[in-house]
Amino acid sequence: MFDDASVAGADDARAFPTLDERGSPMDLTARLMRALTDPDFALDEWDGYPDLAQVSDEELGSLLVTAYRVGISAPRPMATARFAVERAAEKRPPRYTPDACRRMFEALAEKCAEHGWVDLNRGLDTLERCTGPLPDLSGPARALVGLWLEKDTVRQPYALLAVAGLAGEGTLRAAVERLSRDVGPILADETAVVAGLGPAGRALLSAITRDHRFLSTPAHAWHALADIPAYVAFARRALDAAADRTDAIRAGEIPYRADKAFTEREITTLGQALRVALLRDEPWLPELFERLLPGVALAPTTARTLPSQALLYEVVRAAQDFPTPESVSAIRTVRRTVRHAGVPRQLDRMLKKADTALAERTEVALRLPRLDFDTEPVGDSAAGGVLRRPAGGYRAVVTVTDTATLTWEKEGSPLRGVPAPVRRDHADLVKELRDLVKRVNAHLRTLVRALEGGFTVDAVHPYGRWRTELAGHPLARTLVRRLIWEIEVAPGAWRAVLPETDEGLPDAPDDASVRLWHPIRSEPDTVRAWRDLLLERRIRQPFKQAFREIYLLTPAEERTRVHSNRFAAHLVHYRTMFALFRARGWKSDLLGPWDGGDADEAERTLAAGEWRVRFFHTWADRSGDGELASTDQVRFDRRVAGAWQEAPLADVPPLVFSEAMRDVDLFVGVSSIATDPDWTDAGPRRAYWERASFAELTESAEARRDVLERILPRLGVADRCTLDGRFLIVRGDLRTYKIHLGSANILMEPDDSYLCIVPARSPGNGKVFLPFEDDRLSLILSKALLLAADSEITDEAILTQIERGA
Repeated sequence: MFDDASVAGADDARAFPTLDERGSPMDLTARLMRALTDPDFALDEWDGYPDLAQVSDEELGSLLVTAYRVGISAPRPMATARFAVERAAEKRPPRYTPDACRRMFEALAEKCAEHGWVDLNRGLDTLERCTGPLPDLSGPARALVGLWLEKDTVRQPYALLAVAGLAGEGTLRAAVERLSRDVGPILADETAVVAGLGPAGRALLSAITRDHRFLSTPAHAWHALADIPAYVAFARRALDAAADRTDAIRAGEIPYRADKAFTEREITTLGQALRVALLRDEPWLPELFERLLPGVALAPTTARTLPSQALLYEVVRAAQDFPTPESVSAIRTVRRTVRHAGVPRQLDRMLKKADTALAERTEVALRLPRLDFDTEPVGDSAAGGVLRRPAGGYRAVVTVTDTATLTWEKEGSPLRGVPAPVRRDHADLVKELRDLVKRVNAHLRTLVRALEGGFTVDAVHPYGRWRTELAGHPLARTLVRRLIWEIEVAPGAWRAVLPETDEGLPDAPDDASVRLWHPIRSEPDTVRAWRDLLLERRIRQPFKQAFREIYLLTPAEERTRVHSNRFAAHLVHYRTMFALFRARGWKSDLLGPWDGGDADEAERTLAAGEWRVRFFHTWADRSGDGELASTDQVRFDRRVAGAWQEAPLADVPPLVFSEAMRDVDLFVGVSSIATDPDWTDAGPRRAYWERASFAELTESAEARRDVLERILPRLGVADRCTLDGRFLIVRGDLRTYKIHLGSANILMEPDDSYLCIVPARSPGNGKVFLPFEDDRLSLILSKALLLAADSEITDEAILTQIERGA
């Protein structure tokens, strides 16, 4: 390694000879340093950009400091060297000697004086990775702060406080005074708190807020901030002050101006405060949400605007990072009341990410309020949650089974609607109970998503808490009891139970483990037995569990080792697939006919952030009013030492692999053009449509076949229906039909001519019990019932096709 001081400037660098004192060629670090400081030094012998893999972290840090001085109009060799160094620093974090730290701050002060602005975080980065005692930086730090405070608008306030602390107490006080001027009590309070945190705390806030809206702050940084008592106390003061302000706006004490309730800097501060409170799961948060969320989402007038749309979205982003059931439910409740046309759709997209994150935060995910509900029998079903409230001579009844519903009765007899005297004399009670129903349904949706999302983390709960807070909870019990659970009755011995059908729960210690049953952990005979039981008892599960598809590693995937081609080479309706990405909590950039919009990797983190799946896809072309994309490989990465590292498919835990591939199957199965019965394009697209419309069945289609094997004997058309490989064969009076179990497309015997039946908006017919929701299965059954009685069809478009070849 060389001495930083010897290469601090251009004059020193030019002293580097092409050969060292022994006549050997200069090493790569020395040549790069020479190229960065000597415009006459040529790098023409390099093919492309040099590889800096052999340069040490400290050498890279010193090179990066020198590269920072190279301007954008520098000669090509200097620019080439700068780009090579910066690219290497993006791949691995450099380290900085104390002298490199000093030179970086000096360079920042010089550039700030010349250009009027620099990124202060560059200097703070060097201190965070300094290899020795910090040098005296009071001189350049004082110069930087002085230049900063001369400006009308002060940017990077946290970084400024951190740099001001390096300059001394006097400079820090001056920065605090300037940052507290004309900003309001929330920011003034924050500035005083941050100034008192000390160097480490100030640097931490600066690191957290860097590119706050665009990059994900590491979880360990939030945990560190949540461990600082002074900041935790400030977080509550700030959020209470924000709620007080929205209360004042609603009361007319502060004039209402759309989207002006909070400044941009206040929104950033409140978002940070809320993340700390959510991470700590503070008990006062539910009450705060009841005030703050309506306060930022609803204008005090009948206007469709919001007091602060930006803060509303920041609250949801905070709930995506550290969700709690109460925060997600509160957002879902306020979403129903927002008057702005576009906000509910955006909230729906954001809530999907929050639901996914909540499922992986198992310590809080399954918490539900009781809300004064009692447990008692409800109709023909098992016991559910019931709440009764008197209203004069009438009584309101809120019942919770699959969902919460509000009904009214008089002297024990149910009424069809809200009685007129109740509407007139008890309007507040009616509104309160309708709001309660919305809140309960929001809690139930959050619970279902959290339970299903817990599959990938293999979430385990203490038996005692599960028994009282889930299986026995008046709101949760009807959902929880229709799911299959495994209870560890002895070390390593798991007993599967379906509480809806069992007389009682097994005896087990309160600290025994409970987890959701997954078919991948069971033998095929056991899976078949559970499926038969659900159909026999007509139990509809909150999500697909007993009939859940499982995806095992195939021989082809064992050969490709690190990637799967199982769902590659499909043509899909791109916008449909992109919407499914959002719905299932995947991240992906929108593709299109613009620069950089041709390809992407949709990704989702699984197993509490330990695994990542990536699904490659490419924008293909426009088709009519829509867009097409082609699908490609699926790859998996494991988190190693805080970074992602590609992993062989065989190393991926089977349950993680199965759940990830299930998502990809959903994306392709729903959005493939093969499922479009009215597809008319010719050429290669038509060839794909014809091939994929009747292809071998995927796991999701095999699951439909398994259900049909059990359902068909119970139907009135059973004698006209048989299963044959990938098809449901339906014998009508006019012709015999083959319905593909994947695409639901139809061929007619004897010549396999295609029959186009465009489904109605809602394919379900309500006549057949299904143990889970599956639109494609409902569509197949509705087509089978229609075609079994084809002589009764009156639709001319369908009849013409049938009679053409009959």
